[in-house]
Amino acid sequence: MTGSGSRAKLIGAVALIALLGGCATSTAEKARRGDIAMEQFTAQQVFERGEYELARNRGEDAAFYFGEVERLYPYSEWAQRALIMQAFSFHQDEMYPESRSAAQRYIDFYPADDDAAYAQYLLALSYYDQIDEVGRDQGLTFQALQALRGVIENYPDSEYANAAMLKFDLAFDHLAGKEMEVGRYYLRREHYSAAISRFRVVVEDFQTTTHTPEALHRLVEAYLALGLTAEAQTAGAILGYNYQSSEWYEDSYKLLNGRGLELEAASDGWLRRVYRQTVQGKWL
Repeated sequence: MTGSGSRAKLIGAVALIALLGGCATSTAEKARRGDIAMEQFTAQQVFERGEYELARNRGEDAAFYFGEVERLYPYSEWAQRALIMQAFSFHQDEMYPESRSAAQRYIDFYPADDDAAYAQYLLALSYYDQIDEVGRDQGLTFQALQALRGVIENYPDSEYANAAMLKFDLAFDHLAGKEMEVGRYYLRREHYSAAISRFRVVVEDFQTTTHTPEALHRLVEAYLALGLTAEAQTAGAILGYNYQSSEWYEDSYKLLNGRGLELEAASDGWLRRVYRQTVQGKWL
């Protein structure tokens, strides 16, 4: 860009900021009410006002100005850029439903654009960043997994694919943690069948997560409490083969050995099938 072009751009941005003036929140509110005629500004000037607000960590106000670009100049290149920036601004302000809506519109309008991958990633983050403590409802986790899979499968060569895979694994681990939390609750209250159901989910559906060794050990505990020694032995055998260096294996070994039991595939139930798959490599 030439020196005169740079000066013109700077003068335009400064003029807009000066005209809107004062407290950013109040000027944005005036613009929303129509007290300031946004039509008098160019798409670039309104866009730069959005960037200015974003730099001041005023995400909602930035999103408003980016939305104005789209409203006033709907078919311009600035409108396309403003839409992805609006999604980002809403996310920065933790306005997740609004961020998700803007990101989805970008994907719908510009599915082949380079920034579509980032829009899909922002959509996934709008769910992922709301995942908090294990004990709460996990609906958001399932939605995050689905959206992250969209990044991985639809944009595998994008710069966001690796980050999406990492977050996918963490969210997947989070779901397993929820099952473990409930399973431990039942185990402490000696509701062994209910506990076994939860630990089984971890072993069968979340076997690649960090919770699987403990789940197998808890199965040993629960089955021994019910007098189902063959199942306890089989759970211990799987644990010993796959996680022999873990503390959970040591605990299970002590429990079984203390009763004169070997860690071996002694049952004919679902654990025997898991044993055949994970230890013997037989899937049929």
